[in-house]
Amino acid sequence: MKLEIKNVTKKFKGKVAVNNFSMELNSGECVGLIGPNGAGKSTLIKVISDIINSDSGEVLLNGKKISKMKREIGYLPQYPNFFHWMTAKETLTFMGQLSGMLKEELTNWIPVILAKVGLEGEENSKVGTFSGGMRQRLGIAQALLHKPSLIVMDEPVSALDPIGRREVLNLIEEIKKDTTILLSTHILGDAEEICERFVIIKNGTKIEDTTITELLNRNNGNKLNLELTSKDQKWIDVIKKIPYVKEVEVKGYKVQIKVENIQKNKNMLLINALSHDVDIIKFEINNDTLEEIFLKLVV
Repeated sequence: MKLEIKNVTKKFKGKVAVNNFSMELNSGECVGLIGPNGAGKSTLIKVISDIINSDSGEVLLNGKKISKMKREIGYLPQYPNFFHWMTAKETLTFMGQLSGMLKEELTNWIPVILAKVGLEGEENSKVGTFSGGMRQRLGIAQALLHKPSLIVMDEPVSALDPIGRREVLNLIEEIKKDTTILLSTHILGDAEEICERFVIIKNGTKIEDTTITELLNRNNGNKLNLELTSKDQKWIDVIKKIPYVKEVEVKGYKVQIKVENIQKNKNMLLINALSHDVDIIKFEINNDTLEEIFLKLVV
């Protein structure tokens, strides 16, 4: 499975919501589309899902236009809208028939999919009695129902309370083992927890496409944080003379060291410390948090 978004632009009343956006998504990936409210995430998700048309550009799935591949896409809107008087089973039967599934196929598959999303035993319960987390799980069930190769989720947990949010995050963590996922969110902790790759969008424009490791390493400032014991303070005078050490800042037993190249020099510094019999309590790369990096990029 390969999703290709090529130079997609979408305007509403002359205002650009998505601006010449391109990206690719390969089979087995779980990618987070991250951006502040109003960045264009939901618009792009709807273009990808063929709910709305772009003004220019194209979306391809396995080399074919997305309009011809809708059977391969599962879509979870931010606020799944179900008929409250229907049961979970009736809802999925209705949704499945809209997707072209046969009634016999649905009869066999619905109990399996309800169990998969943690709603086993609730098939005859009316949707109106469901909590927010249960409705979202039912939404994921309808997105998975026709066995798509790609699931697209628009802010899947932003409207949930902490319990519902945890339920849905755990479910996404489970289903991503078998399914390719693209989800939009502005909740960075959630994206950090379940996504291996991040695409950051601002004012409809892609500004980053990277992994969390790459993003954090790029924003570490080539600094290491160390904590030493009192007997090892003399070692600080040693490291100040090392050519690749550019700055040393001492605060009690804590030392921040700036080096030329973090990946190369961190091991060299550790070897130097061990050769001087230094007791190291803490040794870590000075990373900004994902939230700090995000704010630098989008504000």
